[in-house]
This record gives sequence, structure tokens and C-alpha cells, in this order.
Amino acid sequence: MIARVKIMTDWQYGVAIIAAPVLWALLFWIESPQPSFRWIEAAPWLFLSLVFVQPVLEEFLFRGWLQGWFIEKEWGSHRLLQISSANVLTSVVFVVMHLFYHAPLMALLVFVPSLVFGYFRDRYDGWLIPCILLHCFYNLGYFYLYAPLLSPT
Repeated sequence: MIARVKIMTDWQYGVAIIAAPVLWALLFWIESPQPSFRWIEAAPWLFLSLVFVQPVLEEFLFRGWLQGWFIEKEWGSHRLLQISSANVLTSVVFVVMHLFYHAPLMALLVFVPSLVFGYFRDRYDGWLIPCILLHCFYNLGYFYLYAPLLSPT
């Protein structure tokens, strides 16, 4: 088990942080958005909710409760390449929930970040702070670049 205080020196966590801009670039290439950032000035509380509040709630629900519940099952702790069965199933549910408010391709693209968030939940023995910080960071870039596509302006 890695001590919680070592999160900032965990090279794997550093790779997960660096992967976020790579994902944003991939999404930018796939969708080719024409970003307009006026919506952030017009709706700063919405932006704060999407970047901070919703990731916290989602991490408590998905990684905290659901993945925690799955990991307690006999099959939940089985691992392939350090990814637990509980993490995979939680990530599938996470994708399904995103289908309600994202296009299918965009919803499917949350699968890999979800696996990453779940990996750190397992790596840090259920500690959610690493997952929450990553999720907030990933959402920051996503909504900064893509929310104009979701709004009517």
C-alpha cells in the first residue's frame, strides 16, 4: 500500500495528470469544436458545478459506493493488468449513465478515464481524494473546450 502523503510523488498519478491534455486533444481532434468561452462568464456557477461539484458527487457515488460495494464481492477484487473487476463494472455503469446526456461516442470515451479514476481508488485503498482531483482536472479541460457545444449559444 502506498502512503496517502506520497500521491504527489507517485509517477503513475503524474502520468494520469499528463494524460488529461492528451485526452482533450483527442476529443478536440474528433469533434473539431469552435470554442466560445463567453458561456463561462454568463454561467460561472454552472461551470463550477460541472468542474467541481459533479465530479465530487460522481466519485462518491461511483468509486466510493459502487466500486466499494463491488470490490467486497468475491469476483470484485480479481485483477487483470492491475485493473479490478469492480473497477471495470463500475466504469461500464459510469458510461451508461453518461449516455443520458452525451452522444454515444462521447459517453464511450469516458470509459478510459473512469478506469483511471477507479485504478487510483484501488491503488490508494479506497481513498477518494486522488480520484476526485483527477476527475475535476479532466472535467476542467473537457468543459472549458466542449461546453459551448452543449449550450444553445
